[in-house]
Amino acid sequence: MVHNVIIIGSGPAGYTAALYTARADLKPIMFAGLQPGGQLMITTDVENYPGFPDGIMGPEMMDLFRRQVERFGVEIHQEQVTKVDLTERPFKVYVENEKYEAHALIITTGASAKWIGLESEFVYGGFGVSACATCDGFFFRNREVIVVGGGDTAMEEANYLTRHASKVYLVHRRHEFRASKIMQDRVLANPKVEVLYNTAIDEILGETSPKRVTGVRLVSTVTGELREMPISGVFIAIGHQPNSELFRGVLDMDSVGYILTLPGTTKTNIPGVFAAGDVADSVYRQAVSAAGTGCMAAIDAERFLESEEHR
Repeated sequence: MVHNVIIIGSGPAGYTAALYTARADLKPIMFAGLQPGGQLMITTDVENYPGFPDGIMGPEMMDLFRRQVERFGVEIHQEQVTKVDLTERPFKVYVENEKYEAHALIITTGASAKWIGLESEFVYGGFGVSACATCDGFFFRNREVIVVGGGDTAMEEANYLTRHASKVYLVHRRHEFRASKIMQDRVLANPKVEVLYNTAIDEILGETSPKRVTGVRLVSTVTGELREMPISGVFIAIGHQPNSELFRGVLDMDSVGYILTLPGTTKTNIPGVFAAGDVADSVYRQAVSAAGTGCMAAIDAERFLESEEHR
């Protein structure tokens, strides 16, 4: 069976694309991945999405998105696509050895958190090192933690963690933040947050039995001076990497890996393949802009199918 549209990924872009293609009677199928909902599943209060005057938790919003597309009969597979073949139409999408085919493809695979690159990050991953304050903040009640980063993600993580931790140190390797002013102001006004400027983590320290983080070794980015600090948790919040590995060497990308689209559209360099959301957005990376491009991708796909007479 050849499907009209396959959507790879979920989140605001994927669910919106699914909603529009389903209402256009294209009977889309979606591969939502192993963590359906994308980055909003690890986001706390969403205050800047229209229609929610009191704000909403990220996971709750994604549940609403999913329920809405299911209402229109979207077939959702909570599986990870492992390979694609875009050399000819119909396009082929593989989940391990199982093959699916489609006349059009919408890519909404989003972006993932970046890590510093220390081996100790992975040694103590889940044992005091995390990239998700929403997931793990509860385990650090009345303890001191560190957040690494200087963008909006770091500000949000730091603010959220003050609900649980007794003290939050915000470690930033520069003297100025990249975060928006409103997010900076919230952090700087929070009495439970202390900013350590011009500082980076040189190593995460801990014990093996039981496995847990006990501290960090900090380095001054100005003088190179090292010092150790006792700490219970380390939250990495230094940005994201587009989840575009499946399409490397096939779709045009920028130097970081964001999929390039024709200006004003979601069209990639391969006719019939469209990209929406954070996997194609290195500038805005907002839920509302992702949803908007998901709508665009659905309309672009519908028009493509009409022109190809696949409907």
